[in-house]
Amino acid sequence: MQLATIDLKRPEPVRTPNRGPELTVIAPTFNERDNVGPLVDKLAATLQGVRWEVIFVDDDSPDGTADRAREIARLDSRVRCVQRLGRRGLTSACAEAMLASSSPYIAIIDADLQHDETLLPRMFEVLRKGDTDVVIGSRYTERNLSEGFSPVRQAMSFIATRLAQTILRASLSDPVSGFFMAKREVFEGSIRNLSGIGNKILVDVFASSKRPLQFKELAYQFKPRVHGESKLDTLTVWEYVVLLADKMFGRFVPIRFLLFSLVGGSGVAVHLATLKLVLTATSYDFAYAQAFATLTAAISNFFLNNWLTYRDRRLHGWSVVTGLISFLLVCSVGAVVNVAFAEQVFQVTKIWWLAGIAGAAVSSILNYSATALFTWRKK
Repeated sequence: MQLATIDLKRPEPVRTPNRGPELTVIAPTFNERDNVGPLVDKLAATLQGVRWEVIFVDDDSPDGTADRAREIARLDSRVRCVQRLGRRGLTSACAEAMLASSSPYIAIIDADLQHDETLLPRMFEVLRKGDTDVVIGSRYTERNLSEGFSPVRQAMSFIATRLAQTILRASLSDPVSGFFMAKREVFEGSIRNLSGIGNKILVDVFASSKRPLQFKELAYQFKPRVHGESKLDTLTVWEYVVLLADKMFGRFVPIRFLLFSLVGGSGVAVHLATLKLVLTATSYDFAYAQAFATLTAAISNFFLNNWLTYRDRRLHGWSVVTGLISFLLVCSVGAVVNVAFAEQVFQVTKIWWLAGIAGAAVSSILNYSATALFTWRKK
């Protein structure tokens, strides 16, 4: 009986399935349900002849944006939806979508229909034919912003552009543009260094790249918003400043620790103001007034950290209550460590101010580390 032999050197049969997309368009969304369908229609009209896909990355919009995207995806295989739970931020959303794609070219576009999607074919051709790494849709035309901007937003964009020049190795006319296309290796070369803070991913990509990026800017007219509301607010501006600070100082000190310490400094002001108010307006003795002021300052620090330092992980609903309790417990332990360490330093040096600073520094590091682990732990 002759046994069958297997040819281990025989190559795998060549599979010829439908080819994958060569261009992935990433559209981060939050409350953009009415814009999903129109954007898909516009992409289909302008990207004829290109194998493309669009990934809507939705941060759990309460208006059902993700449901709408999935409805369309069931009818059009070029449409995909990534719904994120408990996470926020345009930069991290784009990073997750890029990692979920395989296309050699990646475009970022807002789902609010204010970007000119007809520019995508030109961007695509520039990247394919030249040595350009990134093609940017610039809202500047002869030093003037497009009509879609109010005077206030024009001024804010101008200031943001000037601030970005302090950390970038490229003279971009519109570094805060949210409309651009890049080769996949650009994202892969910067993704591990991205801050992931805020919404200005273009600045983050350029500042995080290990090499200078070759870029080209194409002017376009910024359109007025049709559906939904603008996401630009005071906290968005704050996140942008934090992003720039992280790129400037993050290699030396974690930016969250700097913010945590800044909030702690504001707590000293709250403590003193509360102490004076209680002593002036009530008959409580100093010990009670000091205890009340300490509690007030700690509560103030918690809410400011939840609002500013940990905006991307901020607590909502009942988690605010449990978070506040864990924050107060951690800070009480930090206070005990502060006093004990300061006492040891004073016994050795006999320098009161040095002992005070040493105790505060140790408790700050302890409070920051413990609250990051227990209060605002990463999901």
